[in-house]
Amino acid sequence: MNIIVAVSCSQSCGDWGIGYRGNQSVVVPEDREFFREVTTGGIVIVGRKTFESIGRPLPNRKNIILTNNKNYEVPGAAVVHSAGQVFEKIPRNCMHKVFVIGGAEIYKQFLPLCSYAYVTKCYVETEADKYFPNLDTSPDWIAMDMEEIVEIDTYRLSFNLYKAAALC
Repeated sequence: MNIIVAVSCSQSCGDWGIGYRGNQSVVVPEDREFFREVTTGGIVIVGRKTFESIGRPLPNRKNIILTNNKNYEVPGAAVVHSAGQVFEKIPRNCMHKVFVIGGAEIYKQFLPLCSYAYVTKCYVETEADKYFPNLDTSPDWIAMDMEEIVEIDTYRLSFNLYKAAALC
């Protein structure tokens, strides 16, 4: 299982902001394209609030929505109410195609179960009230592929791959 996330980083990149007032902190077209390329054909796990901010099931992916609301239904998506139910919806031989896509509580719940983390770092100052753990300072994660920072218009970003230390 994998996690995919875009984080906003200040100059020091100490805090990894992912959201502010129910929306993604930073939206960058290049990150959206990367997200689409990586997750298409796979399975995405998403919390209800994040799903509602997206507004629809993501095409060409199996969508699994995790919510406490027992009456929540979404045509074209599997709705579950526990992590155990999430795993019931995933064929065992497909775990490498599973991507946890947020929000903050879903990331927190599933990060210890993931093998890889795809992190887009957007080097901008933004407001955030939701954060992703800084994998650069975590002994549980090892940077595998750190792309060079590229400048695009008014922002800088890099695409990074981390591997769970337990796999090394």
